[in-house]
Amino acid sequence: MPDQSFDLVILGGGSGGYAAALRAAELGMSVAVIEKDKVGGTCLHRGCIPTKALLHAAEVADAAHDAEHYGIRATFDSVDIAGVTAYRTGIVAKKFKGLQSLLKARGVTTIDGYGHLASATQVHVGDSTITGKKIVLATGSYSRSLPGLELGGRVIDSEKALDLDFVPKKVAVLGGGVIGVEFASVWKSFGADVTIIEALPHLIPNEEEVLSKALERAFRRRGIQYSLGVRFQSVTQNDSGVVVTLEDGKTIEAELLLVAVGRGPATAGNGFEEAGVAIDRGFVTVNDRLETSLPGVYAVGDIVFGLQLAHRSFQQGIFVAEEIAGLNPAIVSDVNIPRITYSEPEVASVGLTEAKAVEQYGRDAVVAYDYSLAGNARSEIIGTTGSIKVVRVKDGPVVGVHGIGSRVGELIGEAQLVVNWEAYPEDVAPYLHGHPTQYEALGEAFLALAGKPLHAL
Repeated sequence: MPDQSFDLVILGGGSGGYAAALRAAELGMSVAVIEKDKVGGTCLHRGCIPTKALLHAAEVADAAHDAEHYGIRATFDSVDIAGVTAYRTGIVAKKFKGLQSLLKARGVTTIDGYGHLASATQVHVGDSTITGKKIVLATGSYSRSLPGLELGGRVIDSEKALDLDFVPKKVAVLGGGVIGVEFASVWKSFGADVTIIEALPHLIPNEEEVLSKALERAFRRRGIQYSLGVRFQSVTQNDSGVVVTLEDGKTIEAELLLVAVGRGPATAGNGFEEAGVAIDRGFVTVNDRLETSLPGVYAVGDIVFGLQLAHRSFQQGIFVAEEIAGLNPAIVSDVNIPRITYSEPEVASVGLTEAKAVEQYGRDAVVAYDYSLAGNARSEIIGTTGSIKVVRVKDGPVVGVHGIGSRVGELIGEAQLVVNWEAYPEDVAPYLHGHPTQYEALGEAFLALAGKPLHAL
């Protein structure tokens, strides 16, 4: 491969990298993306897309289980895991092909290989040097484990879990965050016995506490077991499974242990520090414009401390392309980026929790309202329970929206606009919400906070 020069060189072709590439090309820059695996990164090939395909297959299984409730005579026979895999990989392959075509159509050069940052303007790929006037680091993340906990055999990470060719009869999940509860939800729908181990006091501990408690109740009704507030101590493997020991001496036996304790920044071995890029606990240090300590070099996505979400990476990629082009794009803080957990039930939120709002504004300055989906006709029709909680500053804007229930992830778009535009409930309340829809629940909550509740008491 000959040496080449571009306006922008991007190290990593995941959500942040390819978004930066597409936007930069649209703005007239010559762009190269260096990717050691496949463009699309973890989200497309090993994360968001394949896991959500699994979750939809699980939803279909649940519908078969519950069909009689709706007057439909159907039975659940078994899970054809080969068929599920074909469905999942087919979706990934189609999206991968589409992304490749889009990059090619925009004139983006894709370079296959392992990129090593050499300076503020150069990346080495094998024996070749790729030069860029600006460089974006977007090398993504990897599945973390705990100190001393080795992955292998019956102790697996989420990527290995995707490739299983069987449904485990009994599985333990270490970690009650997004990845852990999503896989627990899938496996339960497929017929497995599941136990989640979470050292913190609640599942999805970064969410509004009322959502955590509601998810725990829902999982309990589904038969998903969990241990909260006790740390993992050790695991042993044998021919038939694993034995997990907690610090209080309790043991959990299972066929597999899924380690789902989060993802770490993939920054080691890429030459970042040697080239002069500051690293803090594995994360690239950036300023508020996402520029690193090495002028002209930017970083986006999971290697930047904060939320590790594909759409955050995507937004940061666009931001950096526009920043380099001199467009002075607006900064979007992490707290105002929507967060969705695609378990059953789903959890979705944007903005401050009530506790965080109280910390920021004071107890007397914060008002919250929790609207039960029991009053929402569409939720009753599809058979879900849950709630929508809205947090506002007294006589001020909405600063947080938090929901739990089937399909509530689809409601967070409107909530994001309300929070990011600092709308008052009184501003939003007059606007109509289609009936019967789940997003009427948002309208009802805004009406209540505006002092004119319709169906709410």
